[in-house]
Amino acid sequence: MPVTVAELAQRARALGPSDRERLVELLLESLAETPDPAVEEAWRHEIGRRVAAYQRGEAVLHDVDEVMAEAKRIAP
Repeated sequence: MPVTVAELAQRARALGPSDRERLVELLLESLAETPDPAVEEAWRHEIGRRVAAYQRGEAVLHDVDEVMAEAKRIAP
């Protein structure tokens, strides 16, 4: 007889905090789609481009506090 979601949830609540956390991580990982190799390669390329621009002193950098303040102003 298959175990129901309610039964699984009840069993999970009986676990210790670290085991429940690990269970959540495993369940969330199971929902993640397999990354598209083309997208992954595009991101590797973009990261390389940005790092190279930074190393050449060409990147425009923003202070994190200013960015966060602007984000809070836009979406309080």
